Amino acid sequence: MARFCLPRDVYHGKGSLAELKNFKGKRAMICVGGGSMKKFGFLQKAEDYLKEAGFEVQIFEGIESDPSVETVMKGAEAMAEFKPDWIVAIGGGSPIDAAKAMWIKYEYPDCTFEDMCKVFGIPELRRKAHFCAVSSTSGTATEVTAFSIITNYANGVKYPIADFEITPDVAIVDPELAETMPKKLVAHTGMDAMTHAVEAYVSTANCDFTDPLAIHAIEMIQENLVKSYNDDMTARDAMHNAQCLAGMAFSNALLGIVHSMAHKTGAAFADYGAHIIHGAANAMYLPKVIAFNAKDETAKKRYGVIADYMHLGGSNDDEKVDLLIKYLRKMNDDMNIPHCIKNYGKDSFPTEQGFVPEEVFLERLPKIAELAIGDACTGSNPRQPSQEEMEKLLKCCYYDTEVDF
Repeated sequence: MARFCLPRDVYHGKGSLAELKNFKGKRAMICVGGGSMKKFGFLQKAEDYLKEAGFEVQIFEGIESDPSVETVMKGAEAMAEFKPDWIVAIGGGSPIDAAKAMWIKYEYPDCTFEDMCKVFGIPELRRKAHFCAVSSTSGTATEVTAFSIITNYANGVKYPIADFEITPDVAIVDPELAETMPKKLVAHTGMDAMTHAVEAYVSTANCDFTDPLAIHAIEMIQENLVKSYNDDMTARDAMHNAQCLAGMAFSNALLGIVHSMAHKTGAAFADYGAHIIHGAANAMYLPKVIAFNAKDETAKKRYGVIADYMHLGGSNDDEKVDLLIKYLRKMNDDMNIPHCIKNYGKDSFPTEQGFVPEEVFLERLPKIAELAIGDACTGSNPRQPSQEEMEKLLKCCYYDTEVDF
């Protein structure tokens, strides 16, 4: 038996943020990140709508990109003091992910971060609060998923929290928020969404309920992402829906080793002055992982189906896989995303020599590979890599060399 789980309500379309004024409750805590939601007036709108509904509102702001364990614990303390019956997270993936983890700690004060990271091991939530997620970026789809990514900066590792309990009760997918995204964020979040859809479609946990969502998301992303990057706002609105569909697919079909590798390389070189941004990591690694997974016949056929829906041509599955890889690499080129870690600059743009020195990468490679194999996303990948294969694959992602194993 399998389970298919989504938020009870998804409000979508321009102006859907106003649904907050129809919520019922006494106290709402709004969790938000940097200044963009405040700058563009959406934080104020959310607060006003909730007050119109009769809520006392408290704001927890300043959640960083790649939220930390420390921020999660601080937010949970604020919740314990304020005692909200609604948690409303607004912004990109980071504040929503952080608020999900805060929610767990708020409901179960004795729960440690290690407890949270036990896959599908979270006890029943909603004893104290319900959860609403309002997405402002078009990529993570955390507003509809059973996942949260939290970074432990002490060891430089990102940990996925995975449990249907943290699927939000309400998702608000209002494209007006996404129209404020800068170009670089459009590119990275968009390729994150493409990776979600592709990995969900070839995952070993795919099913009849997830396949249509994944395929239609891929079609919409192919049609709209580069246009959105080039400031076509109609395409950007469509991308906000596309990424949500991809999230619905992967939250139930799960993911694969593109995400495992992105999780474990993202903060691994922070001491050298930068992070590998999650969406950019996915964009760089996805073509390599497709080549690796396509050695599995079932995965190869499913990649062929993706290529067919994208109208890429090819007379057999091998040709279709090659064309799919070339197409994805061209998307990276069109949006100024590098192809490998070696050429990934501190600003995330392509450069001759990136911020991760070769000797540092090679020194840390065995541990990164070990952690990637142990990541929660690896189990549903269509081909299970050995330690040696994961190291070789990561080297291909560093040097942009061919995957021939």
